[in-house]
Amino acid sequence: MKFARLTLTARLTVLFTLVAASVLLGLGALVAWATARHFVELDRTYLDDKVQLVEKLVTESSDPATLTRSLDDLLHSHHGLFIQVWVEELDVYGEKDLAQGISAASPNPGQIMEWTYSGMRLRGLIERVQLPATPSVAQASEQKTARVLVALDTAHHAHFLDSLHKTLFVYILVATFVSGLLGWWAAHRGLTPLKSMRDRAKSVTAHNLQERMPVSSSPVEFAELAASLNGMFDRLGQDFQRLMDFSSDLAHELRTPLSNLLTQTQVALAKPRSADQYREILASNAEEFERLAKTVSDMLFLAKTENGIDLPHREPIRLHQEVLALFEFYEALADEKNIRLELHGEAEMQGDRLMIRRAISNLLSNALRHAYPDSSVEVNISLINGKTSLQIANQGQSIDPAEIPRLFDRFYRSDRSRSHPASEGAGLGLAITKAIVISHGGTIEVHSDAGRTCFTILFG
Repeated sequence: MKFARLTLTARLTVLFTLVAASVLLGLGALVAWATARHFVELDRTYLDDKVQLVEKLVTESSDPATLTRSLDDLLHSHHGLFIQVWVEELDVYGEKDLAQGISAASPNPGQIMEWTYSGMRLRGLIERVQLPATPSVAQASEQKTARVLVALDTAHHAHFLDSLHKTLFVYILVATFVSGLLGWWAAHRGLTPLKSMRDRAKSVTAHNLQERMPVSSSPVEFAELAASLNGMFDRLGQDFQRLMDFSSDLAHELRTPLSNLLTQTQVALAKPRSADQYREILASNAEEFERLAKTVSDMLFLAKTENGIDLPHREPIRLHQEVLALFEFYEALADEKNIRLELHGEAEMQGDRLMIRRAISNLLSNALRHAYPDSSVEVNISLINGKTSLQIANQGQSIDPAEIPRLFDRFYRSDRSRSHPASEGAGLGLAITKAIVISHGGTIEVHSDAGRTCFTILFG
């Protein structure tokens, strides 16, 4: 199984076990090396002492026989000790092939050496001895200098080190296994909050969007994740609620014209009618079809805005000219209610002309619809801190502050009866206006107080 497919608990366990094994192996190697070095130092001290003793015997012995007896007594009392004495090339004492395993290069005096002799691993020293000019070994050999080799069998050290290595190996295996178990336990306990978050996430469904991750009781490492998940659930809950409201409102908006079409068609087919009556029925149906087509078109436009709009045609737009053109279009409606249309200021911006005109048209239509007769609708265009501002204000009934946050929601109308008078829209105009403004990098706000309502668009 690939490491990437392992659970987080298994990954942490494996990593913890590998780290523990590495540390234990390093510690074991350090202990073994330090122990071996300690034995070398002990052997050096021991060999230095025996070399000094042999040198004393060599210099104080009156003849080779006396030296041999003294050295034999020394070897009998020290098991595993080997001695060889040369006077120049003449072997005075010891086994002739004792030094055969030593490197051919002449070792430095006092340098510790290791070699194999008769299956034994020896460690020894060679020292030079200046013989006194007295009748002794020097006279027998007619030489003034001797060499002394003292060696020690390291079998007892090797046995101890071998036992130590086996013990360390078993200990490292057991300790690594125990460390792995402890690592699994620690990872399992440490990831308990994550499992709790997983269980809570599983309980989140379309019917249960209120579940949230624990933040205050989670470890610091998981608190940020829990907060991010809670934020995601909040956004999902809001989007889901908007989707439910949108579906409900859409069904309601489409049901009425479809019901009217079905009823009129059934009535028309109930008995024979004249050509004029059929024309009247078809004209009424055409109006309902136009309402349906406009609603569907607006819905498609809003659906595109969910993922952002790429403006197809960017061009310089003189806002005051667009407003004046719309004034001509709404002049008849304004005259009918005796409403004055006023424009103040001018400015230019970059954007899609048709979309900007549609946004302004929606706001003017709302302003005229809700303005008191014999009042005025004012449009103010200005530059504020390098940004283009467009305000449309009218005199009419103030909007309830509780309704202002929902004015730009789809299908929202303050009239909850959902009636469809001729001048009433489907409740998508302000939602479309907001989408157009946002697509141009702007913002839109509304203020309503003391009978004056003002929509403010600010383009960056």
